[in-house]
Amino acid sequence: MKEKYNVKNLNRRNFLYTAGTVAVAGLTPAAISATEGKTLILSISCSPRKGKTTATAVQVALDAAKSVNPQIEVELIDLGGRHIAGYLPPEQGSQTPDDFELILPSLKAPNLGGIIIGTPVYFQNMSSLCAAFLERLAVLCQPQLLLVNKAVGVLSVGAYRNGGQELAIAQIQAAMLCHEVRIVGGKPGAHQGATLWNAFKDDIMQDEFGIDTAKKLGVRMAEAVI
Repeated sequence: MKEKYNVKNLNRRNFLYTAGTVAVAGLTPAAISATEGKTLILSISCSPRKGKTTATAVQVALDAAKSVNPQIEVELIDLGGRHIAGYLPPEQGSQTPDDFELILPSLKAPNLGGIIIGTPVYFQNMSSLCAAFLERLAVLCQPQLLLVNKAVGVLSVGAYRNGGQELAIAQIQAAMLCHEVRIVGGKPGAHQGATLWNAFKDDIMQDEFGIDTAKKLGVRMAEAVI
């Protein structure tokens, strides 16, 4: 998602200062926006199918969150097509750099208020990509809990209306509790999280009930971070 920058009163000195700060500190656009007083809600689509139903559903949730308050900004990270290896214990050697390193700066953004994690349901479980992502979050536990008190909501997409969506959500929530986060559900109809049904040949927007749960999750996330 492209970031919008305020260019009003931007002179050469301010530009060079900002550019130098970013270069030295390695700040991401999400980190820069912290100076504007905005709160970031980050969403991770953990489907190997890039840009498909899970990514669409989490974007719906993000849009709903952003509509609640202008001080909320959102960012979607689609893991589809990326390589995320599972966690490797230190005694077995160093972790080989992969695409997780590319998304780590957003997870460490100083204005991060919450995370929405989306997964497809495979055999009543989260995707292996989602499991690997959760394992790699171990780096945010040491030397301190960087995600403590952050709001976390979960969304899942299944092939059937009752295809294990809530089971997958519960599994992700249990893992995230290790970070001492605040678990956020939706409003009535989506208390545990957003549950969607891919019964329309990847046109997830036709699942009106599921899309409604995604919107409710987004609204509750916004209420939790502002």
